[in-house]
Amino acid sequence: MAKIVVVYHSGYGHTKVVAEHVARGAGAELVAISPEGEIAEAEWTALNEADAIIFGAPTYMGNVSWQFKKFADATSKAWFTRQWADKVFGGFTNSASPNGDKQVALITLQTLASQHGGIWVSLGTPPSNTKASTSADLNNLGGSVGLLVRSPADASVDEVHKGDLDTAVLYGERVAGIAAKLKG
Repeated sequence: MAKIVVVYHSGYGHTKVVAEHVARGAGAELVAISPEGEIAEAEWTALNEADAIIFGAPTYMGNVSWQFKKFADATSKAWFTRQWADKVFGGFTNSASPNGDKQVALITLQTLASQHGGIWVSLGTPPSNTKASTSADLNNLGGSVGLLVRSPADASVDEVHKGDLDTAVLYGERVAGIAAKLKG
């Protein structure tokens, strides 16, 4: 069984809920980036020992939160030694708008994984793109690079769309399955 870590920042709790669902699907450990953009030394060790890492961040002003960016910059120590090369990576982002430039944030996560020499896992779930589609459907935002989630600005953490949370679990399962195949 592959060891998987979901490392995420959540400003208001919505992204945390998504991270929990991704982790449930992946059988993963959760690592929360603090409001100061930091994680504990033991959490760095967990990331270094992981077979797969799934990044999660809210999309703020068209990119990841500054807290996630601070964490990403701190991964340069692992980058310098190529410690994360050939690990499996995935990622997700969440914002209040249906688009909100989430794709830019997701590409930031994918680029971080690529800089580390990682193997990126796409969402792998076709979009729900018919007139009858609702936010309760799988991949209702039509992502492909990774998981896209919408949490309306006036929604509580208990109101993250069912379709997004169901897709989060499936994405976690997909990353775990690919990591297990590669671990062999």
